[in-house]
Amino acid sequence: MSLIMAISKKTVFIIIAFFAIYVIWGSTYLLNKVAVTELPPFFLASLRFLTAGIIIFIIFKFLKLNLAITRKQFLNCTIAGVLFLVYGNGVFVWALKYVDSGFGALEASTQPLFVLLLMKLIDGKKMQTSSIIGVIFGVIGMYILVSQRELVTQEGTLLGMFMILTCVLSWSYGSVFVSKADLPKNYFVSAAYQMITSGILLIITSMVLGESWISPSEWSEPVAWSMILLALFGSVVAFTSFNYLLKMVSPEKVSTSAYVNPVIAIVLGWYVLDEVISLQTIIAATILLTGVYFITTKRKIKIRPFGR
Repeated sequence: MSLIMAISKKTVFIIIAFFAIYVIWGSTYLLNKVAVTELPPFFLASLRFLTAGIIIFIIFKFLKLNLAITRKQFLNCTIAGVLFLVYGNGVFVWALKYVDSGFGALEASTQPLFVLLLMKLIDGKKMQTSSIIGVIFGVIGMYILVSQRELVTQEGTLLGMFMILTCVLSWSYGSVFVSKADLPKNYFVSAAYQMITSGILLIITSMVLGESWISPSEWSEPVAWSMILLALFGSVVAFTSFNYLLKMVSPEKVSTSAYVNPVIAIVLGWYVLDEVISLQTIIAATILLTGVYFITTKRKIKIRPFGR
């Protein structure tokens, strides 16, 4: 009986964890879109990651776990934080001022493609036939996505689309960097240091750019809730679930979030923000996510989740 209960408990945890990386991470595109309508993007990102990093530190201190790292590990955490959070997320949030949340999520879904190409360029790794097919699908899907005439006519959209692609490239290179860098063995300690250092750098960036810092007392209710959900659920809960699943199920199953998140983001953007879903976007999404499927299911690429 105890064995059955243990298996049942494990199954429940796995289901909850998948819900977190599917729905919560998929919803962060919407939450960032809502928050950036009132808050400056780098100020927004700095608060999110500083809060999440501090929460993880408090949890570790409460559990009396070791937080010590070497100077080299601290430097590598800072570099990873810049690639993932300062540029990869901070600039991404800025671009959401000009791009729909669902559209941004679709662009972000090309991350496995970028990682694959970077591994080919940096390590000279041979691409399998399925990966080549995935790249072809990805290129075609991205072309169909960004070639919509109604998008080009909107001010700032082209710049936003381009900057999101540079964010995907930054996050993808960060994934390759982290796979080789000397970082703390405990994944959560590494993440906490990345969040804290990135939060500080994002504050500096915000000050240099002259962003207006807005007191939480002046935030609207939707923005306040978005920030709370981004810090607690998007950065702490979903991130914990991601690491839990990596130990409990195969990497291929965990990587399915790469093509579920955009679907969640598109539906939420349409339902909550009345974002338009054109037939061309649906076709592009189908082709893009098919390409991601070919890449992630035939090759064990350890991909850090993008833009959450």
